[in-house]
Amino acid sequence: MLFTDSTFIGIDPTSGRKSFTYAALDRDLNLLALADGELDDVTAFVAGYQFATVAVNAPAGVNRGLVRAKMRKEMLTPRKIRSAEYRMAEFILREHGITVSGTPASVAVCPAWMQVGFSIYRKLEKMGFKKFPEQNSPHQILETHPHAGYCVLLGDAPLPKPTLEGRLQRQLLLYERGVHIKDPMEFFEEITRHKIMKGLWPVELLYLPEQLDALVAAYTAWLAVNKPEHISSVGNDKEGMIFLPEKELKEKY
Repeated sequence: MLFTDSTFIGIDPTSGRKSFTYAALDRDLNLLALADGELDDVTAFVAGYQFATVAVNAPAGVNRGLVRAKMRKEMLTPRKIRSAEYRMAEFILREHGITVSGTPASVAVCPAWMQVGFSIYRKLEKMGFKKFPEQNSPHQILETHPHAGYCVLLGDAPLPKPTLEGRLQRQLLLYERGVHIKDPMEFFEEITRHKIMKGLWPVELLYLPEQLDALVAAYTAWLAVNKPEHISSVGNDKEGMIFLPEKELKEKY
């Protein structure tokens, strides 16, 4: 069932300023919101929508040892087995040349941003959100990964996201996909000799790295509902599936 009034929300828990950065798009890819806040701020925002699909840039659960079991079955060396601190989804992405962090087997040893991510999943589940795809639910949640998302959109590894070039690249990828955000090419129209000499770069026309990560998550949520044939997923249901905004993965990125 397609909820035509649905809102598509991307949540990024790795912001350095607040616990979360979040973005919201409507069915026409108009930008409804782009902000940051704590857990209560985000859940209050999400609760304001009758129909919502939320994509989170964080693991949905811990490592269940599936990769380790796979390596034992393939009789790999003990050293390689000990290094298998990845969920199956993360292992598959790394096999495709996409660099992602591994998720430990215990919540207690997970980095802070992952633990913050777990908290948003728990909160949304208590609010009635169902794991995507749940066709009859007006509230769905899915896991995605911003770096992997930009890799599949670009067809290559993007430039580092803290850099000016990396921000321009990511913003242009989303803009070219029809997301109604600031046109990053206007950045160049604002550059003059005087501004360069004074070091006055028009950075207000570009989004911050964490905002771009939240935006690609929101776009992935939009695709998942509106054009499911244009998304892919990797992983295992026992540990969590990672959804990406492209129908197929290249062999290597």
